Amino acid sequence: MYRIAVIPGDGVGSEVIREGLKVLEAVGEVENIEFDFVEYPFGGQHYISTGELLPDDALEEIKRMKAIFFGSVGDPRVKPGVLEQGILLKIRFYYDQYINLRPVKLYPSIECPLRGERDIDFYVVRENTEDFYVGIGDRFKGRKSKIELDVLRELYNLKFNIDVESDGSEEIAYQIGVISKEGAKRVIEYAFELAIARDKKKVTSVDKANVLTHIYSLWRDVFEDVAGGYPEVETEYTFVDAITMFFLSRPEKYKVVVTPNMFGDIITDLGAQIQGGIGLASSGNINPTGVSMFEPVHGSAPDIAGKGIVNPIAQIMAGALMLQSLGEDRAGALIEKSVEEVLRERRFRTPDLGGNSSTEEMGNVIAEKVKELRR
Repeated sequence: MYRIAVIPGDGVGSEVIREGLKVLEAVGEVENIEFDFVEYPFGGQHYISTGELLPDDALEEIKRMKAIFFGSVGDPRVKPGVLEQGILLKIRFYYDQYINLRPVKLYPSIECPLRGERDIDFYVVRENTEDFYVGIGDRFKGRKSKIELDVLRELYNLKFNIDVESDGSEEIAYQIGVISKEGAKRVIEYAFELAIARDKKKVTSVDKANVLTHIYSLWRDVFEDVAGGYPEVETEYTFVDAITMFFLSRPEKYKVVVTPNMFGDIITDLGAQIQGGIGLASSGNINPTGVSMFEPVHGSAPDIAGKGIVNPIAQIMAGALMLQSLGEDRAGALIEKSVEEVLRERRFRTPDLGGNSSTEEMGNVIAEKVKELRR
C-alpha cells in the first residue's frame, strides 16, 4: 500500500493529474500494487478563496505519506511568485528535496527539433535547494540604497558604476548564491550512484568556475573529491554556456549531467525541447530518505486549461519516476514502455505532437496499453 498525496494545483493540473492517476491505477491492477491517493486543494483558487497557501499541518500530514504527485502551479489572478514560492518551493525546502531529477529521452517516433535520428537518453541531476535560489538578497531605492551600497562596498570590496542621490532616483538590487560543501557532495554522489545503477557510466559536471570563481570552484572541488571514489565512472567538466551549445550539437554524448540549481533550471528546459517538447518532460524532486515529489516540467498553461487538449504524458511519466523511486522498477518501466509504444504507433497524439487526440483519450489509450503489454 502506497499512500500518495495528490496536489492537482492550477490550470491544466487537474486534467493531467486525472490521466496520471488513471495510468497508475492501471499499472497497480496488473502489478498488484495498491494505492491510497489523498487529494489536497492547494493552488490559485484555494488561495483566492481562503488566503491560505500551504499550511504547516498539511505538510506534517504529508510527511507520513510515501510521495507527492503534483500537477502544476500558477494562476494569472495571483501575483507571479506567490504560489510558486508559497507552495512549490515550500514543499521542496520543507522536505529537503535536494535533488531534481530530469530524464531527457527522445523516443524513436518523436521528431527532435534538431532533426535526424539520434540516440538521446540521459539524466540531468540538478541540486535543488541551494545556489541563487536560497532567497538572500534585496532591492533598495534612494537614501536607503546609498546605505546598502556602502555596506556592500565594505563587505565585498565592490565597485559600482552608480552614484546614489538623495532624491530617490537611483535603485539597486542584489542576489547572493550559496553552495555548501555538504550540499554539493550529496547531490554529486547521487549522480554517480545513478550513473552506476542505470549503466550510464559517465558524469558531466556543469559550472561557471572561470567567472564565478568562489561559489563554483567549491562545486568543482567537491566534484573532484567525489569522482575519486568512483574510478569506474568517466568524468568531464563543462561550463554552462558551452553545454547549451553541446546539447544542440551532440546531445547523444551525455549520460548523467550534474549541475548547481540555477544552471539546472535553465538547461533542463532546453533538454525538454530536445526530447520533443515540454509535454513529454517529467521531473522528480527527490529526498532519497524522505518524501519526494513528482511533477511534469510544464506549468499551469492557463491559455489551454479546460480545453481537453493538454498532453498528459509528462504527468504520466512523472508517475513512472515515482514508482521507480519507491522501488517498483518493473511497474515504472511498464508505464514508460506503454508510452513509447503508443507514440510509436502514431495513432494517438495530442495537438502539441501534431495530432488531434484529447487529454482523456491519451490517458485511456496508455492505460489500456499498460494492461495489454502486461498480458
